Amino acid sequence: MNAVPRANNFGSGDDDPGPMIVNINVTPLVDITLVLLIIFMVTASYIVSPSIRIDLPKAQSGTEQQRTSLGLTLTRAGALYLNGAPSNDDGVIRFIAGALPRNPDLQAVIAADRSVPHGDVVHLIDVVKRAGVHRFAINVDPGAATGTATSLRGL
Repeated sequence: MNAVPRANNFGSGDDDPGPMIVNINVTPLVDITLVLLIIFMVTASYIVSPSIRIDLPKAQSGTEQQRTSLGLTLTRAGALYLNGAPSNDDGVIRFIAGALPRNPDLQAVIAADRSVPHGDVVHLIDVVKRAGVHRFAINVDPGAATGTATSLRGL
């Protein structure tokens, strides 16, 4: 049996389509999948990272808090953020006045950089309480505290 090589006659009217393709080449599919995975991993790191960078104080008794619609953040530079957007005391009071009728159990979660003076945090707590929110929590980094009880005994 001598096989005679056939010429590739596109458009010549030959009804024989040639040999059937029985194997599927998955290399392009794997390449596209890996590229999409890399893109997803890179963009996910930007989504997860907080937009306001603060150094929370550590506390051994810190627990996870439920999500709230009133998140207040004091940065090292003294800037105040309300739910991630820059704000001031009046903006916080206006937000609470609009949110409190819809949610009477509104809880404020206050996060302050460890270098923020204590008086600024107390002032913010006072603003929140005067606006009508009587439940608040101080956001800390759960874990081992940096200052231990033994370092405080000598005071």
